[in-house]
Amino acid sequence: MAIPKHYSPVMPYIVLPGEAEGFIAFITEVFGAEEKLRVDNEDGSVMHAEYSINGGTIMFAPSGGEWPAFPCGMYLPVDDVDGIYAKGLASGATGNQEPGDRGYGRAAGFLDKWGNQWWLNEPESM
Repeated sequence: MAIPKHYSPVMPYIVLPGEAEGFIAFITEVFGAEEKLRVDNEDGSVMHAEYSINGGTIMFAPSGGEWPAFPCGMYLPVDDVDGIYAKGLASGATGNQEPGDRGYGRAAGFLDKWGNQWWLNEPESM
């Protein structure tokens, strides 16, 4: 099997509580995520999806049956910590680290409503 070009060496796999459509809307609005693969169930709901953010891929699916929901923590180097943090909060996330200058660059963090932690960092070298 050939590894798809959008795959990263290590990728998070999130199992979401409930359906995936709201999560897709969130990552698209906040991060400009781009769909790479979507596999639907017969009823049109998401069975498995792969979306790219800043060139990295995240995989996710809704929980159910033998797959209980579990969140993930993700680190994203970005060029606009404050803007993305504001988009995250406007899209329903809860801030748990306000934007600020730190020894490693400008950083912030928020939790989405599915329980995932997003750490944003604008490294000084960017």
